[in-house]
Amino acid sequence: MIELRGIRFTYDDGPAVLDGVDLSIDEGELVLVSGPTGVGKSTLLGVVTGLVPRFSGGTLDGDVLLDGVSIVHAPPRDRAHAIGYVGQNPAAGFVTDTVEEELAYGMEQLGLPAETMRRRVEETLDLLGIADLRSRDLRTLSGGQQQRVAIGSVLTMHPRLLVLDEPTSALDPTAAEEVLATLTRLVHDLGVSVLLAEHRLERVVPFADRMCLLEGAGRVRVGEPAALLADSPVVPPIVDLGRAAGWSPLPLSVRDARRRARGLADRLGAPPVVAEDVASTAVDVRRLAVEHGRTVAVRDVDLTLGTGRVTALMGRNGSGKSSLMWALQGGGRRSGGTVSVGGADPAGLTPAGRRELVGLVPQNAADLLYLETVDEECLAADGGTGRARDLLERLVPGIPGDQHPRDLSEGQRLALALALVLVARPRVLLLDEPTRGLDYAAKHVLAGILRDLADAQHAVLVATHDVEFVALAADDVVVLAEGEVVSSGPVRRVVAESPSFAPQVTKILGPPWLRVDEVVAAL
Repeated sequence: MIELRGIRFTYDDGPAVLDGVDLSIDEGELVLVSGPTGVGKSTLLGVVTGLVPRFSGGTLDGDVLLDGVSIVHAPPRDRAHAIGYVGQNPAAGFVTDTVEEELAYGMEQLGLPAETMRRRVEETLDLLGIADLRSRDLRTLSGGQQQRVAIGSVLTMHPRLLVLDEPTSALDPTAAEEVLATLTRLVHDLGVSVLLAEHRLERVVPFADRMCLLEGAGRVRVGEPAALLADSPVVPPIVDLGRAAGWSPLPLSVRDARRRARGLADRLGAPPVVAEDVASTAVDVRRLAVEHGRTVAVRDVDLTLGTGRVTALMGRNGSGKSSLMWALQGGGRRSGGTVSVGGADPAGLTPAGRRELVGLVPQNAADLLYLETVDEECLAADGGTGRARDLLERLVPGIPGDQHPRDLSEGQRLALALALVLVARPRVLLLDEPTRGLDYAAKHVLAGILRDLADAQHAVLVATHDVEFVALAADDVVVLAEGEVVSSGPVRRVVAESPSFAPQVTKILGPPWLRVDEVVAAL
């Protein structure tokens, strides 16, 4: 159906982002695009949709064919009837106020009859299971609901190919499973083809028919997921475990791995035992409440963050995690309760005083970037010491210093924002979804940086849906639901209590195993 032939893409006189890419996508096929952060995944998707180079600049060579007809010079609007696109931030693409209006908007632009639009809206509401959201304001939806509405707004135009850029990166595990189940139903039942870029391979690999692996320097390999993952630099924990255990072929689902692991348990030594440290209190929160209009986002929360501890804040989309983070930082609204950081309330300090005491990296990392180049951002953050640039190199190597921050990939922007905040080494560090757009290697580096901060007696709170990162970096876990704390304690106990928040190794081998490195050490 869609075929890329000899695609080469470059920015100005720089190295090739894509070089000699050949890729065909058949009807009713789900193709997964993967690779390290900043390697060109979004660029490849943009070539298919027509957004690259029309809105990105650069030089594109090669051809894109739809049913054998070249569309490489066709603008995105001329591809909309066949190719639908949902970006990394679905809410950024919304143009109306309510769910029903958003589903109809694309069809209005295509000039479809009113009766056709009405029928397709109803079909899509039922297909995606969002009929009860018909009249809801888009701004009041959770992340998972927004993602399904964004997909629905494209599906109503009946595209033959659905292009998705990190559709589960901002979703909790349950919402991610729902979105992937929806995509699988579209592929299997309706014959829609899906081209999907994703960093959290543990979620998507079991559903993929084929995989397109970008390896840097423009190189691309296409093939069966199990074959490519055998020597891929980016692999989910389940494949990493299979490599360590010597399994062949490698398992791609927890079900397959559990069957293989029956003999592995006999080879393992004693499980890891981690003593629970008694930490002094860095942040003390009492009866904290946050309201947005009539909506209660945080309800009488008591919370203690320990010095030298990394705490993960988890929960469904819309459970109140971001509202709690901003209230702790002092810049967000608070309708009740107290926050004490070393005896001071951040809400009573100046903005500069708050930043020295509590550092916050928000969900939208671009909010912290306002200068013209990466080097200027680093210079402003560290005063010329070079520490910000060093941190950035550790997270995502090779970002040109003269590049504009807005031209970076989502993961590169996040890494830059992280470096700018981390260089100040605030007493308390708050990170809201810090692993979006980061590959496994960058997440390991980030976990190491957070561990170093904790060892230096800082307190770290990470709001995240990334259960594998929690297993890697956290000491404690706090779970929110409807603005209330429903579970808290050491990471090994809390994740074992909840199948939704358990990492893959725990699902395969059971508690207290969390990570592949623990299994390797015990073999």
